[in-house]
Amino acid sequence: MTKRELHDGESDGLTALEPLDLDRVKNFADLLRAMEKTAFAGRALGEALDILVAMTRDKECLKVATLTGAMTIAKQGMVLEKMIRSGMIDVVISTGALMAHGLTEGIGAKHYKHDPKWNDEQLFDAGYNRVYDTLEMEKNLDDVEKIVAETLRSLPEGEVLSSHRVCRELGRVLSESKMGGVLAAAYEKNVPVYIPAFTDSEMGLDTAVAALGLHVGKGLPPDFPKKIGVVPNYNPFLDLNDYAERIIAAKRKGIFTIGGGVPRNWAQQVGPYLDLFERRLGLPIPPQRFSYGIRICPEPAHWGGLSGCTYTEGVSWGKFVPVSEGGRYAEVHADATIAWPLLVRAAMDVLGA
Repeated sequence: MTKRELHDGESDGLTALEPLDLDRVKNFADLLRAMEKTAFAGRALGEALDILVAMTRDKECLKVATLTGAMTIAKQGMVLEKMIRSGMIDVVISTGALMAHGLTEGIGAKHYKHDPKWNDEQLFDAGYNRVYDTLEMEKNLDDVEKIVAETLRSLPEGEVLSSHRVCRELGRVLSESKMGGVLAAAYEKNVPVYIPAFTDSEMGLDTAVAALGLHVGKGLPPDFPKKIGVVPNYNPFLDLNDYAERIIAAKRKGIFTIGGGVPRNWAQQVGPYLDLFERRLGLPIPPQRFSYGIRICPEPAHWGGLSGCTYTEGVSWGKFVPVSEGGRYAEVHADATIAWPLLVRAAMDVLGA
């Protein structure tokens, strides 16, 4: 049996951990930097702070945020707004539901804590839509629909729409009306907002209803509603190419992800999309990879779902720069309503935002 040679760690250049001394913590940045020398999700969150600060300070980096989950109805919308206004984000890619619930915030409507004494049948009868432990008012969504419809009517007749075009116009209306919300902040900072699965949202439904509404009183298809027959003038490939052009123009790319799902994959697939230009069409486009990445998501890889796939897996698809070539990534397995505000507040401390 080979005799073991016991190492001391320090001589091998390993990083020593330290007890979390709260007496030395003066602000959120201090806390996360101390957590970086602990373990588990706390360490990952501390590492995420370093990467978020570096990514924000990199003036040649296009910073993309992808968002899933009920984050605006969970009252995290102002966290996202702060990231937009502080220059931590240049592009937002989101679920439609997240932006729709953010719209209700933007117009001043409220969400409420669910009282478990109310069952879901009672909630339906009262016009309360439950999202886990929180309620969205059906009336809120009706009020949002009016703004969406009015905004769409203000656009040039015959214009082909895309999600980032709709979101920009909604942001303009909110901003000019002195209202608030994520879309207003994005409009004011010239940050595009893409919703890849646009029809899977209240905003998408509102757009479809508005298109159909133009035909009410003017004649619907004779076999309506068996054949609805009316669709908005909408092309999602306008989003895809607009986003791809921004990626191509950036020297470096970074991604900040809450959750996973369609927004995350849509944002990341731009690398393979542009690779196909070169490989299948012979068009001279250099590889487009993300150099920075931060993901806050409780989903583990072993469930086999998209939201659990790692940055390492993304390297195999040509979406990320390998760590060996300078890629910097942090994966925080935690509830975003806990980890996200801590991370952004700490980054604000460091950046003076």
